[in-house]
Amino acid sequence: MNSPSISVAIPLHNEERNVPELFRRVAGVLDHMPGGPHEMLFVDDGSSDRTLALLEEFAGRDQRVSVISLSRNFGHQAALAASLDHVSGDVTVILDGDLQDTPETIPLFVAKHLEGYDVVYAQRLRRKEALWLRICFFLFYRLMANLSDMNLPLDAGDFGLMSRRVVDQLKSMPEHDRYLRGLRSWVGFRQIGIPVERAERFAGQSKYGLLKYLKLASDAIFSFSVIPIRAAAVLGSAGVMLSLLFSLYSVLAKLIFHQSPKGFTALLLMITFLSAILLLFLGIIGEYVGRIYEEVKARPVYVIGKKIGGFARRRN
Repeated sequence: MNSPSISVAIPLHNEERNVPELFRRVAGVLDHMPGGPHEMLFVDDGSSDRTLALLEEFAGRDQRVSVISLSRNFGHQAALAASLDHVSGDVTVILDGDLQDTPETIPLFVAKHLEGYDVVYAQRLRRKEALWLRICFFLFYRLMANLSDMNLPLDAGDFGLMSRRVVDQLKSMPEHDRYLRGLRSWVGFRQIGIPVERAERFAGQSKYGLLKYLKLASDAIFSFSVIPIRAAAVLGSAGVMLSLLFSLYSVLAKLIFHQSPKGFTALLLMITFLSAILLLFLGIIGEYVGRIYEEVKARPVYVIGKKIGGFARRRN
């Protein structure tokens, strides 16, 4: 296989302290990569700091830099979708803007691609986040692997390389609540993971708080598993069986022992428990229905404010 042209797709939101170092390191890697032409496609996801201004400056200095500025903050996965819709390279590398995903790993991805793999993803080792967050990540990936009907790789984030045919398939998926690493696995083709040590954030604070992590986790679960909704049927069936057994016990106790089962407290707890279970599964069903509602509206996943640099010159 010939050396491919590389598109490095980077979503950003309020990363002005990281952008100069990010540009320097990505450009340095691409400078030493054969093939081409290569590109750096930055997607500014509605930043309120100087992120976009810095990107405009780099676009003026380097012909390889393309910038898409979204009209507002649509979220990380939407920004990734925008980048995949507009990359032009033979292969695309997804890279986060906080430099926890190291640009120096790109040559390793390309080497595996040249061996015939369409997807090469990073399997994260020795994460530098807080202990509670590392535990949550560990449990989540294993929970998803057991809930999903697909073979989802463990400890693999968005950081990785995809061939043009994989990117084209992802572009054809108009899903609103996206979970890219799951969609990437669903597409198929030859895929392989390589162990990569996760670096510390270069500067600033993470834009992913607990609620955003929970939103991403729910997108993953509800997009790639129907087990939560099937659990309602299983639990309901178990409740019916227990009710029948208790009814049989009540009849036998009355006929044989001439006693009626007592226990107001137990009855109250049972009613409360079953009501909570009912509301829980109504909420789960509501999640699926709500996602159907979002898809039916058919709104775009993102809206572009403007295009800057090499991107605009090539495509306008």
